[in-house]
Amino acid sequence: MNNVAHVGHEHPRVVRAGQRQMAVLNTNTRYLHENIVRFSETLLSTFPSELDVAFIVNSGSEANELAMRLAKNFTQQKDMLVVEVGYHGNTQGCVDVSSYKFEGPGGKGAPPHVHVMPMPDAYRGIYRGHTTETGLKYAAHLGEAAKKIKADGRGVAAFLCESVISCGGQVPLPTGYLAEAAKQVRSFGGLFIADEVQTGCGRHGEHFWAFEEHGVVPDIVTVGKPIGNGHPLGVVVTTQAIADAFANGMEYFNTFGGNPVSCTIGLEVLRVIKDEGLQENAREIGAYLRQGLHELANQFPIIGDVRGPGLFLGIELVKDRGTLTPAAAETAYLANRMRELGILMSTDGPLHNVLKIKPPIVFSKKDADFLLGMLEKGFQEDRMRVG
Repeated sequence: MNNVAHVGHEHPRVVRAGQRQMAVLNTNTRYLHENIVRFSETLLSTFPSELDVAFIVNSGSEANELAMRLAKNFTQQKDMLVVEVGYHGNTQGCVDVSSYKFEGPGGKGAPPHVHVMPMPDAYRGIYRGHTTETGLKYAAHLGEAAKKIKADGRGVAAFLCESVISCGGQVPLPTGYLAEAAKQVRSFGGLFIADEVQTGCGRHGEHFWAFEEHGVVPDIVTVGKPIGNGHPLGVVVTTQAIADAFANGMEYFNTFGGNPVSCTIGLEVLRVIKDEGLQENAREIGAYLRQGLHELANQFPIIGDVRGPGLFLGIELVKDRGTLTPAAAETAYLANRMRELGILMSTDGPLHNVLKIKPPIVFSKKDADFLLGMLEKGFQEDRMRVG
């Protein structure tokens, strides 16, 4: 489940690159250094041509915080549309747009300027079925919310959405949802921010960025965890027009965002992904693992759904496939049992009944076979029997 160590724990090339630069020079970003240019150019080459400006920051939380500043400055609005059980970081601004936090334990509900859209869950959501019709029904909620905001005399700043819902239970977005949602928001003057903190950098397998699956180009993209392979690094990628509007005289300065060591590490991570074919590995091993999980689902009725692209997978456990009654206790038991069998797993989802699979993308066929074997052993235990 460690999607932070994206190209593997302590990858030798990444370690050496960081060590070499640290031994030469590290400084704050008041001082120009070619590494920030090299890293930015390499990263931007993986994006659609419209997205041609990069702000280098220190974390995914900081990336999402800056993305919202960019959107609010460009639109001169502050109302945000977000997704149910979404999570975007640990700053106050990010918590304010994270339903996972403000609607969870200790939360106080959405702030007045934040509007929560239904989670587009085609398995157990308010609209079901993996069809374009389902996606469009979910997207229509954004237009309805924007109309209400407009009726109150305000406008929409942005729609912020993970390209695959993570804390909500590894939920892939239905066909048509993201493109139509962006269209709805833009028709009211708002921007679309794609949160790729957990889904980016090749993990999707078929695409380097998960939003690419949906045929839409965001206005802003945020990148975090995987780009530094454990080193604190994040990026905001956007258009020249949005960046130019932000350069309004109020200087944006980040002491360590874009420092030579961080940029060296980020650049080496990108090179390793390319040189070692890790996006293709995520595609191949993800497909192999997903097939194995479907075969387990044929054996064990407690497995209600297997989902997700590449190496961003979820297994939803239910007591009954007809009623979709969540098997939360069984899910927690299995996660702990897997630890005893040598595999670290964790649970997710608002009903705490989803096992998440987000390993480093060096995950091999041997690793997948071991995982499938231990899962089969766990599912065979009496505690996992339902019905």
